Amino acid sequence: MFIRKKKNPSGVVSVQVIDKSRNSYKVFKTIGSSSDVAEIDKLFSQGQKWLAAHCGNRDMFQEADRQREEKQITEYFLNNVENILLNGTQLILNEVFKVVGFDAIEDDILKHLVVARLCQPSSKAGTVDYLKSYFDEDVELHKIYRYLDRLHNTLQDKIQQISVEHTRKILGGHIGLVFYDVTTLYFETDHSDELRERGFSKDGKHAQPQVILGLLVSRDGYPLSYSIFNGSQYEGRTMLPIVEDFVKRFNLDDFVVVADSGLMNKTNIALLESSNYKYIIGARIKNETQEIKRWILSLDKTEGSFYELCKQPESRLIIGYSEKRAKKDKYNREKGVRRLQTAYKSGTITKENVNKRGYNKFLEISDNVKVTINRQKIREDEQWDGLKGYLTNTKLNAKQVCEQYNGLWVIERAYRVTKGTLEMRPMFHFTQKRIEAHVCICFVAYKVYKELERILKQNNINLSVDKVLNIAKTVTTLKIKLPESGETMTKTMLLTAKHKDIEPLFDKNFWKMF
Repeated sequence: MFIRKKKNPSGVVSVQVIDKSRNSYKVFKTIGSSSDVAEIDKLFSQGQKWLAAHCGNRDMFQEADRQREEKQITEYFLNNVENILLNGTQLILNEVFKVVGFDAIEDDILKHLVVARLCQPSSKAGTVDYLKSYFDEDVELHKIYRYLDRLHNTLQDKIQQISVEHTRKILGGHIGLVFYDVTTLYFETDHSDELRERGFSKDGKHAQPQVILGLLVSRDGYPLSYSIFNGSQYEGRTMLPIVEDFVKRFNLDDFVVVADSGLMNKTNIALLESSNYKYIIGARIKNETQEIKRWILSLDKTEGSFYELCKQPESRLIIGYSEKRAKKDKYNREKGVRRLQTAYKSGTITKENVNKRGYNKFLEISDNVKVTINRQKIREDEQWDGLKGYLTNTKLNAKQVCEQYNGLWVIERAYRVTKGTLEMRPMFHFTQKRIEAHVCICFVAYKVYKELERILKQNNINLSVDKVLNIAKTVTTLKIKLPESGETMTKTMLLTAKHKDIEPLFDKNFWKMF
């Protein structure tokens, strides 16, 4: 652009801002017109000021050339983009995998399988497609299956060792509490074998074969060890084998086993005590002797109160009362009775109702088909509202025992994440070694999940793991091939406000702290 004085046929001179592009001239702006020489000079000066204010001191001819050059460079850049990866999750999870120490397993297939399990759990064939489509990782399906066999044969012990040592480290060198519980993993098949058998299913899949998974976690829910049992195994017989194996392999000496009442039986208690293991186990107070039940029901129900009774020389039965628990017990019972009233409003029972569990304990069946709700049993059940029992041989006081036992939610959450987010089940493998390898991959994935959760909390990134991974799924990385040198450059694009929330996780210096 430039300033021009143009003399009009009328003799008046117009002062104009002229734009020249593509060899054509256009009036961009008219500053003013006058026949007075002084006024014309004044208008010209105004035009120069306008031009300086809006265009600076740029040479507009050179600027047009630069714009054309800019477009050419951009087009050249775009033509050499080799790939666009949606790999934000991979970049984060690879670092967490390394922080835990799993990179000591010198095989990238494990890392790929774990990352895919956390990002988009699917079949092994689906995993191959996902790795290629999103991360440009070429992992062949037959190599994955061969790796599963190798994982079963040689690496499971090493993986659990890495997990335990990392957990010790982040807990200050002392594990202390170990929480134990079991769950069931079912298969989408009707075929059973020595490992996959029908049994009581925690997923309600009683007609399908399953395996029993026993899991040990530390306080705060860090996974330590696991074992797989036959699907028909009684869960109470799974605890001692896995605890003893864990103690033997990792030289534990000062710890407390915490488990719920489903694992309480005389054999387990005797074996724990004979091995000098400390324990806190949920007590089945309604199954106690008549004398103990009368004592429990005679206790004063005061909020936060605890009572103790010596059952054996080394063990105590602790009873606690909570108004919150009492309200919950009442709500659940009333909800269950309403269901019974709806299900049996005809006063008869059908074949499909006979084996239903839960609040059927309030039913009274006569003449094979007549059914009524026994109000006396409901009143008897009300007496137990708010009461909870704990059996322990520790020296902890009653309140501490209750607090430690309440930590069992961490293992319940572990099962929710592994069975939900990580989709550990249903399983489609049918050989024992590949079933165990699949569970091992989910175990590693959950450990990585928990470590990322710890890192987020430690660094005040106030987002859940699931939220972080969902945001990271929208982060792209450009791969640009440089034709002259043959080199490939990469650039991870953090563009949105949500990307900025997790920006530290893409900084290499951030991970040097761990």
